[in-house]
Amino acid sequence: MITDQRSDNLGEVTNQVSGAVARGYENVREAFAAAQAHDEGEAQLAVYRHGELVVDLWTGEENRIGIVMSCTKGLVATCAQMLVERGLLDVDEPVTRYWPEFTAKAVTVRHLLTHTAGLPSFPKEAGLVAADALDWERCVKALGEATPAWEPGSAYAYHPLTYGYLVGEIVRRVAGRSVGEFFRTEIGEPLELDLWIGVPEEQEHRVIPQFSTAQDFKIPAALEFGSRGVRSLVRGFTFAAECMPLLNTREGRAAEIPAMNAVGDAHSLARMYAATIGEVDGVRLLTEESVRQARTPQTDTVSAPSPLNLMRMPFAQRFGLGYELARPGQPMLGSTSFGHSGAGGRLAFADPESGLAVGYTCSNMTWDPMAGADPRWLHWTAALSGQFIAV
Repeated sequence: MITDQRSDNLGEVTNQVSGAVARGYENVREAFAAAQAHDEGEAQLAVYRHGELVVDLWTGEENRIGIVMSCTKGLVATCAQMLVERGLLDVDEPVTRYWPEFTAKAVTVRHLLTHTAGLPSFPKEAGLVAADALDWERCVKALGEATPAWEPGSAYAYHPLTYGYLVGEIVRRVAGRSVGEFFRTEIGEPLELDLWIGVPEEQEHRVIPQFSTAQDFKIPAALEFGSRGVRSLVRGFTFAAECMPLLNTREGRAAEIPAMNAVGDAHSLARMYAATIGEVDGVRLLTEESVRQARTPQTDTVSAPSPLNLMRMPFAQRFGLGYELARPGQPMLGSTSFGHSGAGGRLAFADPESGLAVGYTCSNMTWDPMAGADPRWLHWTAALSGQFIAV
């Protein structure tokens, strides 16, 4: 339990760190301060251990919330896993069982969760533009009529934007309410989270605008002339990038874009993940068996679509059922960790072995996934990696 609370300016730290840590976690405070010393923007770090808050730190203003980018995918994965646990959703059933209008009959729910469905982009012929990301019905109709770019299950490639609509529509069909509403009523409200997929208007005054001091990521032009699967993948990343400006608007934050537009704070991310691996104030979201299934590697033996499978991609992502797993470019805390990162440097995960659950948010989008782990993570993940052994 947290008992220590103060603000400090350590050494030449230019960003003041505020908040509190439990006894024995002072080194995590120092690590966070070092990580954020010269970062242009606001950041938050929260850690739970065995259901108790042990780290709650931030730079900038208190009580702020922000876009968590693809950490949203971890929220959606949790919604889906809860439906699996309740016996309402079978990951090995074809999508058409739950979504009859879906035309790609070979695609299973497992394929959607593991980014192996072959639908990393909206079909070109649908003619969607970035503003259409706000239109749920148009997006899911386009995906429901799409032809996979590769045989489902035969290859893996990240579905940066379509994942949210695909899995979100499954949740909507099974639960009878949108994925944002399901998250709010089944997870957000029971745990008293400041975390939403579609943030209420009354929370808008708390939102930290996001920005980037990093160089723009450019997709190699040669890939635009690759196989159908590669071209689809390029379109997916390009379209997602074109949607980014929406996230700094009220319309973009109010909508449900469940691959990238959840709004919340680090404390709520950590608290949600804590409730996946244990009880938090009487609430537990998943059983141990559900967690075991969700974090079982699904993509380790699946290659990228040709010709990308001939390239040695650094720090390739690893997935369980909708959750990212630890890898060199995103070590989290160890082999049992599962969660999801978000563009620019957000990170949220649980680690069953240590009982730790972590949320980190930032307004400055500097992380380049191709370069390895975000340097801002390394200080405090190193501190936590040794911490749970001694505490």
